[in-house]
Amino acid sequence: MVETLLIKKAIVVTVDDSGNVFEDGGILIEDNKIVAVGKTDDVVSQSRKTPDKTIDAKGMVALPGLVDLHYHTAIARGVNDGMPLDKFLENFWYPKLRLIEPEEVCWAAMNCYAEAIKSGTTCANDMYRHMICAGDAAEKIGIRAVLSCDAADKSEGLDTLSDNDELIRKKHGAANGMITTRVGVEWVPIASMEFLSGVRELADKHQVGIHIHLNESLAELEMSKKRHGKRPLELAYDLGILGPDCVAAHCVWLSGREIMQLKQSGTSVSYDPGSNAKLGNGICPAPELLDAGVNVGLGHDDDEANNTCDLFETMKFGSVIQRASRADASLMPARKMIEMATRNGAKALGIPAGTLEAGKLADIILINMKTPRLTPVVLGRYSNVLSHVVFAAHGDDVNTSIINGKVVMENRKLLTVDEDEVIRKATESCNSLLSRIPS
Repeated sequence: MVETLLIKKAIVVTVDDSGNVFEDGGILIEDNKIVAVGKTDDVVSQSRKTPDKTIDAKGMVALPGLVDLHYHTAIARGVNDGMPLDKFLENFWYPKLRLIEPEEVCWAAMNCYAEAIKSGTTCANDMYRHMICAGDAAEKIGIRAVLSCDAADKSEGLDTLSDNDELIRKKHGAANGMITTRVGVEWVPIASMEFLSGVRELADKHQVGIHIHLNESLAELEMSKKRHGKRPLELAYDLGILGPDCVAAHCVWLSGREIMQLKQSGTSVSYDPGSNAKLGNGICPAPELLDAGVNVGLGHDDDEANNTCDLFETMKFGSVIQRASRADASLMPARKMIEMATRNGAKALGIPAGTLEAGKLADIILINMKTPRLTPVVLGRYSNVLSHVVFAAHGDDVNTSIINGKVVMENRKLLTVDEDEVIRKATESCNSLLSRIPS
């Protein structure tokens, strides 16, 4: 691992409280932390020795690594498109999860993490099955990962709270703290009261957080009321599942009372506009959540519900869908979308990252602006840098990804794994799994 790394001559978008942007910016990294940020000459002068590695980032934007706040490893994107959520879960998602083998999860996770890193995501809040295997994949490829089980009652044939307990005991703090764990809740409509009551108990026992799906679709609300007499979020609030250590995914259909419950409990919300739209579930009231003071981050959900984990696409779509549906071009500006994709996600997960400031973890991406689509770059009074990042950039514009101070992708090449092997093994795993699903 490079002990000292200098990034020089970048346009550094710090995403700090003051919104500082350095035109000829530098970032100095020692071990896994940022030690200096500012103008290149000022940063160089603070280096105590010649850096072990220097990256000339002229023509690039340096941005905090993106945090995917709601993420499922996925194995078969593009299969069974066009179904509403309840039918998608019943006819494909659950049958597939019940049959998937640990080794298949390993290669699926490796492929998804490769896609994430290559599109600028440095931290994934991943919920799936056989997560010890996913943790092994995360450690090998070098992504920061927060892992939880797609857990439900044992009768559902998915992972259980016991599996989640084992995951926490075996993987929490692994890879020198790069991997942490949470308690995962698959879906309130398929969870018993006994299961749901055990979620907070297990989280508190291990002092970890919770990752849960809430109020994603209208059908989910009706199923929950039929089984439990309450809407999912109301029930989670009453059972003490919500809290500052809880990430609630989706939250599309919310009452004013539920928005206040999220705020009062300190719960963070993952806004997942791509999958919500593709599955026909609706649009999360993200502006109202933000106005109420709820911490809102961004998630892609999974590649089977969204086809891509490109958070640049999520940032753009998450903004424009609000503007279009409300006929208000002022909503969800570029700066806010970048904050949601970086610092808000890091805050939700309790990770000291998400901004480019001294003392923060060195999770950094470099975006190549030297393409016609991102030209011209204008600085100063008419700066268009943030607009380019949100409304024009794609994941494949990311040139370099640095995670925990280590360069894991440079010049679009993954440095930790054989990408061709990952693609081949993930494809084999997908085909094998699909062949076992009953028709």
